[in-house]
Amino acid sequence: MASCTLAPATQAQDAAARAARTLATCKPAAPCDSPLPVKVVVVSLFEIGEDEGDTAGEFQLWKERRGLTTRIPFPQGFHDLYYNPETQVLGVVTGIGTARSTAATMALGLDDRFDLTQAYWLVAGIAGIDPEDASIGSVALARYVVDGDLAHEIDAREIPADWDFGYFARGTQGPHDTQTPLDPSGGEVFQIDPSLEQWAFALTKDIALPDTPEIAAERASFTGFPKALQPPRVLEGEQLSAMTFWHGARMTDWANHWVQQWTGGKGEFVTSAMEDTGILQAMTYLDAAGRADRDRVLVLRAGSNFTMPPPGTHAASYLLRENEGYAGLEAAVENLYTVGSVLVDELLGDWERYSESTP
Repeated sequence: MASCTLAPATQAQDAAARAARTLATCKPAAPCDSPLPVKVVVVSLFEIGEDEGDTAGEFQLWKERRGLTTRIPFPQGFHDLYYNPETQVLGVVTGIGTARSTAATMALGLDDRFDLTQAYWLVAGIAGIDPEDASIGSVALARYVVDGDLAHEIDAREIPADWDFGYFARGTQGPHDTQTPLDPSGGEVFQIDPSLEQWAFALTKDIALPDTPEIAAERASFTGFPKALQPPRVLEGEQLSAMTFWHGARMTDWANHWVQQWTGGKGEFVTSAMEDTGILQAMTYLDAAGRADRDRVLVLRAGSNFTMPPPGTHAASYLLRENEGYAGLEAAVENLYTVGSVLVDELLGDWERYSESTP
């Protein structure tokens, strides 16, 4: 007797109906006997205005293009969730900063309405980018995520003459102390699963990212920075998370030193943002509780602005100008979606394989 397979339209209707039943009977932060299966969690950090129809922040393109039309109340987090019952992709907007990103990730991971045990988490956000490494619009896959908040600090006007920075690792004797062992137990550094990151980079490294006149004009002033003068590209590079929006050549020097120090020389600072160590800390706890898989997290950051001004420009004036509108914002969110979608499509297209084991 021949088997009967439901048509795609019927499958989609059945998935939507099942999701509706779950959401009607299961409330936030309460027990749920019929959790929604989740294959991929797309983690955005902010949206500019509305979730669709205006200037796109990090979430809007995912919502519109991935059919994330099922709105799920999420009062224990920053922003309601959106879900596609057919593809089982879930979108979360954590809010800016490690405090909100940690809280939102924990709240989602402990929400009984969702089965996240096999889910892959794709953190996709904009960032400052070091002109020593790439141009704005470029997308970097992190191998390490390093925290820039947990530290000792002395005001720059009071630091010893032989110190390059007044900001140094806790427990050490200054920024150039290489003898004291570093203690990362406070959450100062997290490594992305190497095999997963390498798999993701192999799939995306040859993607041709579009160039724009706006990006070309912005990068043209970065004489002496050959990689900043190139069109956007996909690369590997570490992400530094800090609640303070810092800027300037001296701060960029510190960021490179800090990331190299905390990764034992294995990592290189490429992007600056605010949330990712919070997400990785929450995922570490959720993994220990059996609620999520810490080794299924990827971090993509796209340069919307440079971390320092071009030669001959004062850091303060460049930062204030950038705050009026990032030159690479539109390209960054578009390229995040382009690169991230390749990974999502691969995971969904061979789910039987990836659900059981990571690449």
